[in-house]
Amino acid sequence: MDNKKYIVSPSPHIHADISTTSVMRDVIIALSPAAVVAILVYGWAELLVLLVSIVSCVLLEWAVTRWMMKRPSTVGDLSAVVTGLLLALNLPSAIPLWIVFIGAVVAICVAKLPFGGIGQNVFNPAITGRVFLLVSFPAQMTNWTPTPGFVPVPDAVSGATPLSLLKEALKGGSTIPQFLASNDFSMSSLLWDIGASAGELSAGALLIGFIYLLIRRVVKPWIPLSILGTMALISVVFHTVNPDIYTGPVFNIMTGGTLLGAFFMATDYVTSPMNVWGGVIFGVGIGLIDMMIRYFGAYPEGMSFAILLMNCTVPLLNRWFHQKKYGRT
Repeated sequence: MDNKKYIVSPSPHIHADISTTSVMRDVIIALSPAAVVAILVYGWAELLVLLVSIVSCVLLEWAVTRWMMKRPSTVGDLSAVVTGLLLALNLPSAIPLWIVFIGAVVAICVAKLPFGGIGQNVFNPAITGRVFLLVSFPAQMTNWTPTPGFVPVPDAVSGATPLSLLKEALKGGSTIPQFLASNDFSMSSLLWDIGASAGELSAGALLIGFIYLLIRRVVKPWIPLSILGTMALISVVFHTVNPDIYTGPVFNIMTGGTLLGAFFMATDYVTSPMNVWGGVIFGVGIGLIDMMIRYFGAYPEGMSFAILLMNCTVPLLNRWFHQKKYGRT
């Protein structure tokens, strides 16, 4: 018997002609349309948010792995770049850059590396950073005033998201029909959410990126479809019962962080179930929690909270709906 050295390492393991780096590269490419649109609309401020977030995540991962964990750096797998990109797309363009850095610290140094790094973290790092900032800096995280961009935008931009405007209108005694009548929320306008975070700005750009991931077979459709289907079903039921206080399915799916969360964050390999039925239940839970927060919670929406809560269930879902072992019936 030869003396070859065998190394046992944690997931993800390579089973085909793909690697962690290639998957992360595809995710970066898929998110590029949304990032480009955000830079065009929000200008230099958004570009700085993106750069600070990505560079901070990469440098923090390099420093922690090399000097604290005493092991080779993992920045080459591009997962830190994806974390920084997703974190930036969840932030307002007008947010102070020092807050962006704090979000990167939480994402990399709290949610990712203490668990062992990529493949072992329980919670989505970018969402963890975003939720921490939302709880710690609510004023800055809800400052949706658009910054000057490189392309013209409508003059009558309020700076508030449709969901924020809706929440305030309902608190003031308005009904859904009155709110919709006083605001232009047609399908075409919902495709462009000026005043929201970069990741909520263009539904079309997110859809293009998601189609690219499907073509490249980086993600499977069952998690996003179960999220959107659950939200649509709940919206139809509640809107039918009382259309004065509950919005319909189109409004709920097209506004807020629904598409960014469903397409790019809930589908994270590490923090989502491996099996089809586990993924479906995972998506249904996200859609249900998000809609309950939207309809009955204090926050305008709850996609980030919903994904983090369902991240907790992934080990159980993987156990209950595990893949059949090779050679077993």
